Amino acid sequence: MSTTTVEPPARTAGQTSAAAPRRSGRRRGERGPLASAASHAALVVASLIAFFPVAWLIFLSLGPDKDDYLHPGRIWRTMTFDNYSFVLQHTGFLDWLKSSLVVTVGTTAIGVLIAATTGYAVSRMRFPGYKKFMWLLLLTQMFPIAVLIVPMYQIMSDLGLIDTYLGLVLVNCTTIVPYSAWLLKGYFDTIPFEIDEAGRIDGLSPFGTFVRLILPLAKPGLAVAAFYAFLTAFGEVAFASTFMLSNDKYTFAVGLQSFVSEHDAQRNLMAATAVLIAIPVSVFFYLVQKNLVTGLTAGGTKG
Repeated sequence: MSTTTVEPPARTAGQTSAAAPRRSGRRRGERGPLASAASHAALVVASLIAFFPVAWLIFLSLGPDKDDYLHPGRIWRTMTFDNYSFVLQHTGFLDWLKSSLVVTVGTTAIGVLIAATTGYAVSRMRFPGYKKFMWLLLLTQMFPIAVLIVPMYQIMSDLGLIDTYLGLVLVNCTTIVPYSAWLLKGYFDTIPFEIDEAGRIDGLSPFGTFVRLILPLAKPGLAVAAFYAFLTAFGEVAFASTFMLSNDKYTFAVGLQSFVSEHDAQRNLMAATAVLIAIPVSVFFYLVQKNLVTGLTAGGTKG
């Protein structure tokens, strides 16, 4: 008795068996669980490292003694807000706040306005030497502040602007305008030229086109330039300590120096003042944060 064996038909190319298990895999570029966990852990560690100096400053500001930073363990048992009360009531903090806001807001407004008009002119107009002009602006950033202070002081003295807010605002603009002009020029390059042409067809002047059509579209770039100008002017020390001579016109950066003398340093009061100083900057950052990321990325997409 013979038996016959029936062989299954051969599979054609590309034919897959329904019973065969499918190979499980990730899409290209998709992270695995281990890589994702490592990435999150690295971000958490980086965040803690970035936040630690701020937390440490706040912690030291709660110590009642100027030498508590040498023995931080004592602060846990003696925490107090007396440092903040002393700074607000018995120092020139409010005068420093007024001076800092006047100088910072003035520098931001004037500096961003000059930088915006400069960047727009170089982006849209092809006048003789426009490329060299932008490189000349960049060249001014190469000189150290110590070299610039002496001639600037002479110029401000001749103009009668020593110990005035306007003088300090103009001096701060010399460092803010070059970088902001480059930043905004790159952002204006991303705005199509057709918008300018449409403005001219509608009868707008070049300045009217700039104000009514271009500036609303350039809000993210303007936000980045304004944030840079605000931080630079708010924390500037060299110019403020040189050009402002009256105690009631000191900015925060100069006022902090009053807590340090030749033989003493009131570090607890300095820490409390530094925490209070950070509040205006945090508020300004909150107001412009929506446009910061967009402005930082869009300005570098087209040269």
